[in-house]
Amino acid sequence: MSDQNSQSSRRNAMKMGVGLATLATAGVSGQAQAAEIKTPFAVNQVYIPIAGSTQEFPVRRIYCIGRNYAAHAREMGSDPTREPPFFFQKPTDAIQFVAPNKIVDHPYPTLTKNYHYEVELVAALNKGGKNIPVEKALEHVYGYALGLDMTRRDLQRFMGDQKKPWEIGKSFDYSAPIGPIYTVDKVGHFKNGDISLSVNGVVKQKADLSQMIWSVAEQISKLSEANELFPGDIIYSGTPENVGPVVRGDVVRCTIVGLPDLVVKIV
Repeated sequence: MSDQNSQSSRRNAMKMGVGLATLATAGVSGQAQAAEIKTPFAVNQVYIPIAGSTQEFPVRRIYCIGRNYAAHAREMGSDPTREPPFFFQKPTDAIQFVAPNKIVDHPYPTLTKNYHYEVELVAALNKGGKNIPVEKALEHVYGYALGLDMTRRDLQRFMGDQKKPWEIGKSFDYSAPIGPIYTVDKVGHFKNGDISLSVNGVVKQKADLSQMIWSVAEQISKLSEANELFPGDIIYSGTPENVGPVVRGDVVRCTIVGLPDLVVKIV
């Protein structure tokens, strides 16, 4: 590996919040693959640490559901009745790993003056499939994590007003902070429990996971009707009401009962 490629890989590792051990693992995997397929350059695989394990979770796709709490749907100008759910995606390298018991710097992005937080429960899948029945859907969940769907709200709204895709408001560098994945055998399934977010110690979002319009099982089932799901897919399951802006210097703390807090400082 050239010095330039080595430095680039280290920068990518820092961005993803992973250590050199993860980077080395990715390198070994890449070397094994290179024996079979030759490529002009290497592309890093994104991993999320698994709590209490030396293994890490390989991320294939990031799915996000929109407006999945009734009060949040209303504040976004939508009807919260059970209309069909809609999903969007973020690139896997939007992930920023946030270790427990640490305050991690999170960069304020370019092109926005209205940068919003959205705290969410994230489901990580280890089984895939098409047209997965609701009653079987949770069998596909490997574990859960606490996440943030960070949003350039002004860009999202501007593109929406123009009747254009608002990917630029959702899919950008560092837009998917996430904590470690906790396996189902350790934490069970999160069907209820408090979910909240505070900024500088002031509670901004607070709800119960049972208030989701579409449960995690229903989301998996509905999503599998549109896309075949695979191991390594993760699903951001929606945010409660009172999303709002942050500025540089703000400390954002996310909480779900049963998972360690996720804390970032906007820089």
